[in-house]
Amino acid sequence: MLPIPSAASTPIVTSGAGRARPAVELPTVALLITAYGGWLIVTSRFAHWPLWIVAPLATLLITLHSSLQHEIVHGHPTRWKPLNRLLAIVPLGLWIPYQRYRDLHHKHHCDARLTDPIDDPESYYWTSEHWGELSPLMRLALRIEQTLAGRLFVGSFLRIGMYLRWDLRNAWRGEPGIRTAWVEHLLWCIPVVLWVKVVCGIPLWLYFVGMVIPANAIQLIRSFAEHRARPGVRERVAIVERSWILGPLFLFNNLHSLHHESPAIPWYDLPARHREERERLISENGGLVYRTYFEVARRYLFRRHDVLLHPTGRAPAASA
Repeated sequence: MLPIPSAASTPIVTSGAGRARPAVELPTVALLITAYGGWLIVTSRFAHWPLWIVAPLATLLITLHSSLQHEIVHGHPTRWKPLNRLLAIVPLGLWIPYQRYRDLHHKHHCDARLTDPIDDPESYYWTSEHWGELSPLMRLALRIEQTLAGRLFVGSFLRIGMYLRWDLRNAWRGEPGIRTAWVEHLLWCIPVVLWVKVVCGIPLWLYFVGMVIPANAIQLIRSFAEHRARPGVRERVAIVERSWILGPLFLFNNLHSLHHESPAIPWYDLPARHREERERLISENGGLVYRTYFEVARRYLFRRHDVLLHPTGRAPAASA
């Protein structure tokens, strides 16, 4: 095990707006121990606890682990990148290599290209050219997942399938770094699969369908309405306030406008910083604010959130 220096004796780094944070963020380290330890305990009880207890608890822990991976992508919880990477790389969710997620998410944080169907890998918009290349069945599935219900029950499967098809095709074409990322990922999958299947006796199909897919669905609640195609860069990033159920599970990434502005802010500082900057953030994002995720569900559970074709074809040049 790698030694973790004590926060009292380590240097400090900044966390946006010149504020200092410790080089080792102990709340995040504690959450990592909770996520990994909790996952080991819950999955090991598969033969002893009812599935209706094991599956939801494992789902929540995999979701928390995904949120922690996002936190680590942005330079947390220590100032040592190799250590951070080691803390994040175990693939409890199995389906996406950490290195690929890291690379793609950093591209997403090129805010000037937010929502662009080509430049932003997390965009849900399409160009008319690429839309025209899709099959009728794929177009139908994408229309269905424009509602929150569709995103949860169709998108939770569809998005994994789309990503795997796209990334493995890129690997086959020999794009730099992808094959290496996948080989590393598959090697890290071995201990996870051995633990789940051999030690705990959980069928892999049940682990994936009953725990990984629901965890992905919960993450899709967060991403469902967090971006809109608008002319101003800051107007493209939404805020979901007062989310005291899902917000902690997402490590307050629901305060998305602030996160995009200062991604180095650790999760536990986001609520206070949002309260300090709230009026400015809402003014700059054009009032793209939801009170809670219940409001998102009320508006869009069975109604589409937005159009599928990007309104201007591509994201316009930065105007904010």
